[in-house]
Amino acid sequence: MAKGSQLAQLKSALSQAGIAKPQQNGKKRKRTPLDEKEKERKAVKLREIQQKMNPFDVKVTKLKHDVGGRKIAGVVGRPAQSKQAGIEQRKKTLLKEFDERDRVGGIVDRRFGENDPTMSLEERMLERFTREKQRTSKGAAFNLEDEDELTHYGQSLSKLDDFDNVGLGLDDEDDEEGRGQIDSRTVQRAHFGGFGDEEEGDEDDEEQPDRKRSKAEVMAEVMAKSKEYKFMRQQQQEEDENLRHELDAELDDLRSLLYAPDPSASAKPAAEDEDEEDKPAPLQSALQEKPQDQEYDQFVRELAFEARAKPKDRTKTEEELALEEKEALEKAERKRLRRMRGEDDDGDSDEEGGRKGKKRQRGGDDLDDDFMDEEEEAFGGVLGAGLGARDTDEDDEDGEESEDGDEEGSEEGDEDSDEEGDDEEGEEAAFSDMPDSEAEDAGEEGDEEELVKVKKSRKPKKASKRKELPFTFPCPETHDEFLEIVEDIDDSDVPTAVKRIRTLHHPSLAEDNKFKLQALSGVLIEHILYVTAPPSPRFSLVSPLVAHLYALIKQYPIQSAHHFISKLDLMQKNLKRGLSHGVTESDSRTWPGPSELTFLRVLGLVWPTSDMNHHVVSPARLLMGSYLGLCRVRSLQDITSGLFLCTLFLQYEELSKRLVPEAINFLENTLLHIAPHRFKDEASLPGSFPAPDFKSERCQGLALGKKSKQLEPRKPDLSQLLGESALGEQAKVDLLGLTFDLLSQFADLYKSLDAFIELYEPVLALLGGIKADSLPSALSTKLASLQDTVGRLLKFSRQSRRPLALQAHKPIPIPSYVPRFEHSTSNYLRNRDPDHERNEAAKVKAQYKQERKGAIRELRKDARFLAAEQQKRQKEKDRAYNERMKRVYGSLEGERAEQKAMEKEKLQEKKRAGRK
Repeated sequence: MAKGSQLAQLKSALSQAGIAKPQQNGKKRKRTPLDEKEKERKAVKLREIQQKMNPFDVKVTKLKHDVGGRKIAGVVGRPAQSKQAGIEQRKKTLLKEFDERDRVGGIVDRRFGENDPTMSLEERMLERFTREKQRTSKGAAFNLEDEDELTHYGQSLSKLDDFDNVGLGLDDEDDEEGRGQIDSRTVQRAHFGGFGDEEEGDEDDEEQPDRKRSKAEVMAEVMAKSKEYKFMRQQQQEEDENLRHELDAELDDLRSLLYAPDPSASAKPAAEDEDEEDKPAPLQSALQEKPQDQEYDQFVRELAFEARAKPKDRTKTEEELALEEKEALEKAERKRLRRMRGEDDDGDSDEEGGRKGKKRQRGGDDLDDDFMDEEEEAFGGVLGAGLGARDTDEDDEDGEESEDGDEEGSEEGDEDSDEEGDDEEGEEAAFSDMPDSEAEDAGEEGDEEELVKVKKSRKPKKASKRKELPFTFPCPETHDEFLEIVEDIDDSDVPTAVKRIRTLHHPSLAEDNKFKLQALSGVLIEHILYVTAPPSPRFSLVSPLVAHLYALIKQYPIQSAHHFISKLDLMQKNLKRGLSHGVTESDSRTWPGPSELTFLRVLGLVWPTSDMNHHVVSPARLLMGSYLGLCRVRSLQDITSGLFLCTLFLQYEELSKRLVPEAINFLENTLLHIAPHRFKDEASLPGSFPAPDFKSERCQGLALGKKSKQLEPRKPDLSQLLGESALGEQAKVDLLGLTFDLLSQFADLYKSLDAFIELYEPVLALLGGIKADSLPSALSTKLASLQDTVGRLLKFSRQSRRPLALQAHKPIPIPSYVPRFEHSTSNYLRNRDPDHERNEAAKVKAQYKQERKGAIRELRKDARFLAAEQQKRQKEKDRAYNERMKRVYGSLEGERAEQKAMEKEKLQEKKRAGRK
């Protein structure tokens, strides 16, 4: 719409809509009349322009919860139009009643069409006559005995006794034409049978105006149309019947096409023909044997007796699948035993070893959800990562499968070291936490308790000729029984044996199997500790066993939790005993070994670590914090164990992001122990973190030497670092690089905490005090990157921190989402009363209340309308009175002025007369 005043906007809108016509220069303007459609179109455009010119006439109600695609009535309203419509309605009804309230008597003309100015006099008379006929015909219709009911053109036949005004020509003028004869016009109009001819004579006059058709004309037209439609339906029925006969005649040709002989039927083997003897004869043979003109019902009966389709396979239940797998394993074991004894195997030797890798038969709705395959895939890669990183691929620089952080990443390397060291017996002592003599002394004193009993004569299994794995195993109740089962089995076949044990002892096959599988979860935990215990840990066996352990934990979580908690209790007791012997003593076992670290890593995999309070993870988290906070650093092996615990904390708190100050403190102390720095004593250290072993005699040899500048950092090897007693400079470089990585990852984890500034300002100061010149080039680059990252995160944290200030406004209350239940006034309880009658009564009361409010509102509007109307009339009366009084006063003043003028003139005349 154009800019400017409202008049300019109105002119522009009218010209754009094409309503305003251009001015004509001629003196005489030719006006063309507008038709109805043109008038309606212009009226619509004018209404649109009026609405656009005054946008305040439209009121839009904002929805609280707007849902797309939903149409709600009453959202857009026009209060001005509604108010005006209400006023107009009250003028027609209420104002009339108000004007006629004091009238008594009077005649009200209620005749049809009397107050309708659009109807002509003839139309009114015709409609009144029709309504009168309808009223009289409501009684006993077609009662021929009652003469009063027989009428002709609205008049009773009983009243036609006299011949007055009936059109009979009895005058003298008619005697000439024919005395006593009735004229033809009277016969057409008055006698029976002239109903349709009345209109013909009238239509001859072209000048006669259009009139409403009579009832006879309407009924004649209806009958004509009914006959026409009936004739059309008959024609259509005949056409359909002809088409149906044509299709019946061509049925034989269609049969030959539908039931053509199958050329492949003769190629079927004889065995299939024998199987089909029991089936009913097909439709084709029936057609060949029967005559061609057989009845339709015979075909239907033959189709009904044909064999129905049956499902080939259905989705089996878990119990049925377990029973099938058990029977398959038992059958395979019987065949294996027969083959070993040299008995006949009935030609089924092709299944002797293939059952192990063969999957179960799939059903119709099988979704490929074999539990063992998915579990092994889920845990196979997780346990194959190195020391020091979370389960991400951020630090995967050498193309390995996983990153630096899991204990078993080094376990893949441990496989190689184990295979290379199978023939070297001198390496057995390198993986032990302390000499055998000391272990024997500790065992005799009862100071330490092992998590699992390890046979001292245990040696790595040597490669031998592979034996055939049995298909059935008993379910072990203790770890010793399990060791007897897997004694002659290769490590790669142990998961298969566990899978067959679970299959044979499925809970649905026997009542006691549930308790056996509950004990099996504890056996698997002990075996994981057993295979990872020094002197020859086998980390490659952990991943497949964890998959079975996870499946058992999902089935029996409470019993499995008891097994884990019992091991955690034993580890806590061992820590207390080590601390009681002396924290700084070299022979006290305080830090966890490979078995304990593996156990803690498996615990984090099979239980949810993000729960706020968990019966298994919470004690494990407290135990790990006790290790980091209470144990003292004495060697690089202690630092290795502590860094692995920091890695586990990083994995545990990845989702919950809980603060673990013990991990940050241990990483800061590790920097002070290994990296060359400028700090002289404990007082010069930044921050307030505890550093009990700073500059102690035990930690003097942990710092990097001058030869380390030529070394490159690598992934730490867990088994090597925990097994060897004397570690070189390469191990220190690896551990220092791992410390830098963990500090960076913890900074990324805790950057959203409010206390991040207080937590990492000492770390940044420590990094600034490290002598970068004495480090290898790769570590110097990593140190600079870490300083830059921590500095940026501290800067962002300072920018986001705002000082506390008093609130300048009323505090906003926290919304409560707890429902409020009131037994007296709650709509929720009242509308859902269990008593049906009371509920209906409440609905009626609510409806009455709503209607009462509406009635009060309408009465108030009526009162305002009447008051405004009375005030308007009173103003009109006052205006008329004032005008009348002004006229009276004006006339009086005029008369008075004339009187004074006359008096003045007389006075002047007297004066003039006296002068003379």
